[in-house]
Amino acid sequence: MKSKPTGTVKYTLDPANPPRMTPKQEARLLNMTDAEIDYSDIPPQHNKKDWTRPGALIPAENKQQITLRLDADVVSFFRKIGRRYQSRINAALREYVEAQKKAV
Repeated sequence: MKSKPTGTVKYTLDPANPPRMTPKQEARLLNMTDAEIDYSDIPPQHNKKDWTRPGALIPAENKQQITLRLDADVVSFFRKIGRRYQSRINAALREYVEAQKKAV
């Protein structure tokens, strides 16, 4: 059975070898202001929080040491951001807890 051409072109991108921009494209990007960026393909974000690196969140004496199993990709994501990944995981969990308290 023959398949019908769909007109869809598939590209494979190699993250280690991204395509190069032309000098014209690079100059346009460097001269672009924030107002000129098209965000129309990004879905709206409700209750958007500004995620920052945690500072002094909770005193150490208020913390409780436990053993917790997390998915490897979750731990990897937080570790990639930098040091104090456990504090950032705690901050994300705290945001969840606060959102649940407001919902009840």
